[in-house]
Amino acid sequence: MIAAKPAPASLAWGLLATFTLALVATFAARFVPVIGAPVFAIVFGVLVRSVVALPENVKPGLTFSAKKILQAAIVVSGFGLSLTVVAHTGITTLPVTLVTIAVALVLAPLVGRLLNLKTVLQQLIGVGTAICGASAIAALCSVIEPAEEDVALAIATVFFFNIAAVLVFPPIGHLLALSQDAFGTWAGTAINDTSSVVAAGYVYGQQAGEHATIVKLARATLILPIVAVFAVMRAREQRASGVHVPWMKIVPWFILWFLLAALVNTFGVIPSTWHAGITFVSAFLISMALAAIGLQTQLGRLIRSGARPLMLGFVLWVAVALSSLLTQHVLEM
Repeated sequence: MIAAKPAPASLAWGLLATFTLALVATFAARFVPVIGAPVFAIVFGVLVRSVVALPENVKPGLTFSAKKILQAAIVVSGFGLSLTVVAHTGITTLPVTLVTIAVALVLAPLVGRLLNLKTVLQQLIGVGTAICGASAIAALCSVIEPAEEDVALAIATVFFFNIAAVLVFPPIGHLLALSQDAFGTWAGTAINDTSSVVAAGYVYGQQAGEHATIVKLARATLILPIVAVFAVMRAREQRASGVHVPWMKIVPWFILWFLLAALVNTFGVIPSTWHAGITFVSAFLISMALAAIGLQTQLGRLIRSGARPLMLGFVLWVAVALSSLLTQHVLEM
């Protein structure tokens, strides 16, 4: 049985909540532009969620904002980018991407065993850190079928370090005097969730945000081969001929629309005078998505779960961040 899509009326309260927080965040960013509206949005969301219980009628709109509004923001940003730049950036940063993914996937089981964590948590946190946070975790769930509490814990752990990355990456980038492209590559390869990558990138600068977005989208396409590997491993464990994987649901189709938007701009269809407006709309939609994520982040869940999952997430987070910077330095990027 296929679940029905939520009606527009059921989304209204959640969308209103994220729109309001994004509006307040945009206003706050005028006074502290170095922080930026996306950071304010996610912080405000977490603060509100910490003191207010979410009504049920708000949740569908929050889920929609965290996923669909974010994807719309990425697509809108494509109208201000050149497709030739997209292709060039994805290829030139591929070595860094592959190194960071390898570091996360190799360290996850090693450190996870030392911390005495369940294998499934090692896999979920490892893949979530390596690729794109909750999206990668959700994709992996279709193969390894973990318990709901393990999925929730892995997502909460990943989101915790997403929020931390948005807050600490830009100051560290300035401290290291990273160029706009270098920071974009760092954010795109070392921060796992798309929303946090985009937020950190645009906080650092417009060029860094655009570059980080492209790098991250190229990195997200690697979900497919990695999930395929886990599918084969799962099949072997079960001594079965294979495991059904819903590939149509795993493929991040919004990337195609992003590329089409960039193609439209590449051919000069979008006037250059529109680019400032496109940037504002994209940033506002990103703020709505981050507000939704903040409103759904339960910090209490992490506190109750103990320190071991957080420790694994922290080790992977630091290792991936350092390996990205080191690889860029070695390759003189």
